[in-house]
Amino acid sequence: MKKVVDASVAVKWYVPEIFEQEAHRLQSGGDVLHAPELILPEFSNIIWKKVRFGELTEKEGNKIIDAFASRNIQFHSHKSIIKSAFTGAVMTNRTVYDWTYLSLAVALACEFVTADEKFYKALEQTKLKKHLLWIGDV
Repeated sequence: MKKVVDASVAVKWYVPEIFEQEAHRLQSGGDVLHAPELILPEFSNIIWKKVRFGELTEKEGNKIIDAFASRNIQFHSHKSIIKSAFTGAVMTNRTVYDWTYLSLAVALACEFVTADEKFYKALEQTKLKKHLLWIGDV
């Protein structure tokens, strides 16, 4: 099976956080993981913040960025999904950034796994629920 993952999930592969076991289970579960290219700067920004606030050293941050960049994730251009991401954001008052992941999952007919509780809860009672998977349920 395939699944779309976002940066809130991917960071748990490298940094101890709540739901890290579920994130590790996801990466070792045999699913083909997909993400929009947006995940690269979002993930890197999370790691940068952890360096900035002293949770990681710069050396550790660099190792994590290198490891993530070489991970076996199929990255997708935004070009084919940006319109649906924009439309979804307007309709639900959620960010285009978050919708980029969900739009990719819809386009790929799969689930989007997230640890972004606000986004998940905002859409879990909609028809899009079939494309959403809360990290705690992995």
